[in-house]
Amino acid sequence: MAERRPSSSGTGLKALATAGEGDDFSVIAAIGGVRGVVESMLPGVVFVVLFVVTQNLDLTIGVSAALALAQVVLRLLQRQSVMGALSGLVAVGICLIWAWKSHEARDYYMFGFLTNAIYATVLGVSLIAKVPALGVVIEFIRQLPTEHFKAWFEDWTGDKALKKAYTVITWLWMALFLLRLAVQVPLYLTNNVAALGVARLLMGIPFWALAIWVSYLIIATPMHRHRIAKAHAGQAENGDSTIDTVTTVKDE
Repeated sequence: MAERRPSSSGTGLKALATAGEGDDFSVIAAIGGVRGVVESMLPGVVFVVLFVVTQNLDLTIGVSAALALAQVVLRLLQRQSVMGALSGLVAVGICLIWAWKSHEARDYYMFGFLTNAIYATVLGVSLIAKVPALGVVIEFIRQLPTEHFKAWFEDWTGDKALKKAYTVITWLWMALFLLRLAVQVPLYLTNNVAALGVARLLMGIPFWALAIWVSYLIIATPMHRHRIAKAHAGQAENGDSTIDTVTTVKDE
C-alpha cells in the first residue's frame, strides 16, 4: 500500500486544498496557528472591552489601531512573514475608519456585515449554477489551471462524489455567513455594542475553525480517491503509450 505523504502547510482554504494528501491535518495550523489566532482576535477584544469600559470612541480607535500596527512591526523585527498580520491590519483599519467617520462604535462591525453578505451571495449563486464555489477555489489552489481550463474544470466536476462534497461544504459555509448576519445584525440595530462584540468574537475564529474542520472531514476522502483514480488513469495512459511505441518499433 502506498504511503500517503503529509499534507503541506497552508491556512484556510489553502489547507483544505491538500486535504486528501495526508492524515496530519491540523485545525490550529489551518487557522494560522496560536499566534495567528491571537493576532486576529486581539484588536477586536481590545476594541469592545476598551469602549465598554471608557465609552471613549477616539481612545478606543487609537489603541486598537496602535495594537494592530504593533503586530505588523513586531513580525518585521522578528523577520517573520507579515502577510497575515498585514491583511489583518488592513481589515482592522477599514473597520476603525468606518467607526471614526460615523462616530458610532457599532460601525466598527459594518465591514464584517458586508463581507459576510457578499460571501453568502456568491456561494448561493454558485449553488444555483450548480458549480460549488468552494470547489472552484480549492481546485484552483490545488492545481492552477494556467492552460487547458476545460479539462481542469471537467476533471473535478465530473467526479460526482467530489463535486457533491464541494456542494455540501459550500452550503455549510453559506449557512455560517448567514447565521452570523442573523445573530449580529439585530444587535447592531439595537446598538448593543458589548453583545455585538462578543458575538463577533465567538462567531469569528471559533466558527471558522469549526467550518474548516468539518469541511476537511467531508472532502478528504473523495479528494484522496479522486487523486488515486487520476494517478491510475495517468499510469494506464503512459502504459498504452509505451505499448504503442514498442509496437511501432517492431513494425519498422
